[in-house]
Amino acid sequence: MKNIHTLIKNSETRLFKAVFPNTTNHYGTLFGGTALQLMDEVSFICATRFSRKKVVTVSSDKVDFAKSIPEGTIVELVASIKSVGKTSCVVDVNIFMEEMYSKKRDKVVSGSFTFVAINDQKKPIPIIDL
Repeated sequence: MKNIHTLIKNSETRLFKAVFPNTTNHYGTLFGGTALQLMDEVSFICATRFSRKKVVTVSSDKVDFAKSIPEGTIVELVASIKSVGKTSCVVDVNIFMEEMYSKKRDKVVSGSFTFVAINDQKKPIPIIDL
């Protein structure tokens, strides 16, 4: 069985998206709700890869929108396990914005999401078997 540090390292998850007009508001920037949806999705994938169990989002902690994300950019979401409890794990997510035609890259959004592992009866179970 792999140790917990290896499981954490191997579960880091990255997702890339282009910011198109159908995902932006009337200011031409990515909707905050769309950013949150993408963050929840990538953190869910990370928690699932870490535990290889059914997991559900139970909370999102402070999400900081440091900079708006304009239409026509590329975003990379990076999710990694921050901490592990008996039945839960916390996943940190950072969104990096890149201009399409330059190498400029900035961290623009960060937050964390907590997941609980559940069984078929939707009851909490140990997040990992070590």
